[in-house]
Amino acid sequence: MKLITILFISLFLITQRGMGQTADSSIIITTANTNNEPHLGTHLANKPVNFKKRLRLVTSLQGLGYGASMIGLNKIWYAGYPKSSFHYYNDAGEWLDMDKVGHVYTAYSLARLSYRTWEWAGLSHKKAVLLAGFSGLAYQTVIETLDGYSSQWGWSWSDIGSNTIGVGLWMGQELLWKKQRVRLKFSAHYNKYNDKQLQDRTNQFFGSVFTERLFKDYNAQTYWLSANIHDFNNQLPVPKWLNIAVGYGADNMFGGYGNSWPSPNGDIVRNDIKRYQQWYLSLDVDFEKIPTRKKWVKSLFFVLNAIKFPAPTLILSNGKWSSQWLYY
Repeated sequence: MKLITILFISLFLITQRGMGQTADSSIIITTANTNNEPHLGTHLANKPVNFKKRLRLVTSLQGLGYGASMIGLNKIWYAGYPKSSFHYYNDAGEWLDMDKVGHVYTAYSLARLSYRTWEWAGLSHKKAVLLAGFSGLAYQTVIETLDGYSSQWGWSWSDIGSNTIGVGLWMGQELLWKKQRVRLKFSAHYNKYNDKQLQDRTNQFFGSVFTERLFKDYNAQTYWLSANIHDFNNQLPVPKWLNIAVGYGADNMFGGYGNSWPSPNGDIVRNDIKRYQQWYLSLDVDFEKIPTRKKWVKSLFFVLNAIKFPAPTLILSNGKWSSQWLYY
């Protein structure tokens, strides 16, 4: 939850610097014929670009951003809990692994964001990919170290593994194909509970405001692997922006490992509520495959590509199939 909060706060700020200015009056971006994604191949137009100045700017901004986020994290997440000696915590399987999938998604997305800024700064594709991937992984490892010194959490090897998978998925595709044929995406909705006991629990644990629930309520989150059909078979008569997506989620979770929690009137145990995983099959949109010359639209499409587009969806839950016309 901590990493997802950081991700969405920084998302639009980074794209405004990294994407919004890649097509300014001083350079022309060449676009690959196959996927409409801007590459660094530039031709000077009206005046030369000072890439050294851009590189210093990006390095400074990323350093300041990382420092500020650490200060913010300490105030928001860690200040309310006592410090401890460094310790480990095995949280594999907690929240039916929704937290681990969230780590994979956040690591992937932070690498994607960071790459855009290094690309804008003039680094070669390979250097930008390596710097974005490894610096993002180092940043998340620092956060994990802070967890290790907090009594509330602890250093989690499964978190480190999930972070590595996310960065590896993004870096591997960039180094192999120089584009993302398969994207990681996120969707969420607001859950309401008719049971007052459950509503009180979710308000206490996940928050009562929509934005809080968006980041905290694992029951309402879905993570997606979204593959572009045209990238894998350009002979099929489908739009270049059409994706097919497989999603994972879980529901009826009101505690990390079980549905029990303390209350002023004694421990509450809700073994009558079955926790379960859910799988999804849906269509999706790769917004960055949609042609446009407008800088602000490119920035918008870059942001939107972190989110699964609502679409008709097949759902496998508790061994049964169902469907929704629009799932998000």
